[in-house]
Amino acid sequence: MAVQAGSGSRPAVVSGGGRRAVSIIEVSPRDGLQNEARTLPTEAKAKLVAELAAAGARRIEVTSFVRPESIPQLADADDLVSALSREEVDASLIALVLNQRGAGRALKHERIDEVNFVVPCTSAFGHANQGMSTEQAVAVVPAMSAAVRGAGRRFSVTLAVAFGCPYQGPVSRDQFLAVAGSVLRAGLDELAIADTLGCAVPPQVTQRIDALSGMTDLPLRVHFHDTRRTGLANVWAAYQAGVDRFDASAGGVGGCPFAPGAAGNVATEDVAWMLGLAGVGPQVDPAAFARIGQDLCRQLGTESRSGVGRSGLFPPPQAAP
Repeated sequence: MAVQAGSGSRPAVVSGGGRRAVSIIEVSPRDGLQNEARTLPTEAKAKLVAELAAAGARRIEVTSFVRPESIPQLADADDLVSALSREEVDASLIALVLNQRGAGRALKHERIDEVNFVVPCTSAFGHANQGMSTEQAVAVVPAMSAAVRGAGRRFSVTLAVAFGCPYQGPVSRDQFLAVAGSVLRAGLDELAIADTLGCAVPPQVTQRIDALSGMTDLPLRVHFHDTRRTGLANVWAAYQAGVDRFDASAGGVGGCPFAPGAAGNVATEDVAWMLGLAGVGPQVDPAAFARIGQDLCRQLGTESRSGVGRSGLFPPPQAAP
């Protein structure tokens, strides 16, 4: 199956008829739930994670270890991870953290395979999101990396508000690259670029990925919110620029509590459908993720935000004889 956690160096761009296998990192249990009005019970979250793994998700961002009063939707992080056995959930589980205390909590759980730390590209967002400036977050990276990798887990960094900040406005290419360069000096297994506001357009994505490619051979991952309906276009631009790892959320649910107006992540079923028809994978069934997304949206009291979830697949699946 093509959806899997890659651990090698970032593959080179393939030209002509060749295609790289792509992978989707499912983020609905964390990004998808953190900004919704309803809070799901722990049992429902555990069931969601198990269903996502059964549908083919091989890397799942399951929760964030943060203060309960900051994001009450994820207040049960410890209980949720404790409920996820390897026998029932055959996937690499990712925990997002905002500081060293959160990383320490995540590392207490043997079931957490990867820790992802957020570094904001603007201090204004950093103070709102995690109570620290960009410089303070960058300074934490080396020690956190050593602790996480020393515990035998994978460590990644997400550069938040990489294209625009709700408090400071557009983030310039130079500002973004300066933050990325500082982070890359520490030991990482992967670097993720997040369009937290959903304000990026494909040329910006191409330019920033191209620039990063000249700075590192680390695997790159992208995280696009679909606020202004550019999410799928940005996924394709990132793929063409050499990225093969994409965050997505079943049903397109989610958002950021500290980015007013930001919509959910690009929908898993939409990304899988588009890339599948383009001939580059991933080899998972978009309809399965659409069903999971629809059920999740029913539990949250909202409607599916994905195109496939609303309109179905095209061409339609062939009926069984």
